[in-house]
Amino acid sequence: MTLPDFLSPTYVQMLKALSAWLAKAEAQTPDSGAEALLSARLAPDMFPLATQIRFACVQAQEGVFRLRGQPFPPSVDMLLHEGRNAIERPGSMADAQARIQETLALVEMIASEPFDVDPTMPIAHELPMGMIFDLTAEQYARDWALPQFYFHVMTAYAILRAEGISLGKADFVAHMFAYLRPGTMPSQ
Repeated sequence: MTLPDFLSPTYVQMLKALSAWLAKAEAQTPDSGAEALLSARLAPDMFPLATQIRFACVQAQEGVFRLRGQPFPPSVDMLLHEGRNAIERPGSMADAQARIQETLALVEMIASEPFDVDPTMPIAHELPMGMIFDLTAEQYARDWALPQFYFHVMTAYAILRAEGISLGKADFVAHMFAYLRPGTMPSQ
């Protein structure tokens, strides 16, 4: 299995889960209450839900493009800008869903183009504050790309739960039901 073959399905299944959680939030919060959720956060010094959604999309896009050694698409800068400014301008649930769908389409398109990555390929990963991490492609995928992506997805999940949205483990691992052995689902 190649690194892109490993990352892309993970991004796709969890972005679809995130989209489903937002749909549940909209269904459970009448009268545009879901829009207020976009400004919710777990702690005062954390970014709000709107940012977590956009940064999850950034991580997915950066991961697939960086491993291919390709420049990031313009959508990465747009998502970073929106995410950094979401405290003042959180956007709407429709905006959030659109960003997820755009990212899904991009990741799925890239995944459809076979590409193998040398796991020992060097990657210099620079953060905005000037720190640079020297990693192999394997280290980047394992130690940065997936953990950062899951951080933002899980923070979004936690914000929604903290705000009273009825989500459970089945919502988080909805993709696993495709593998459920027939006859093993517990009865209610």
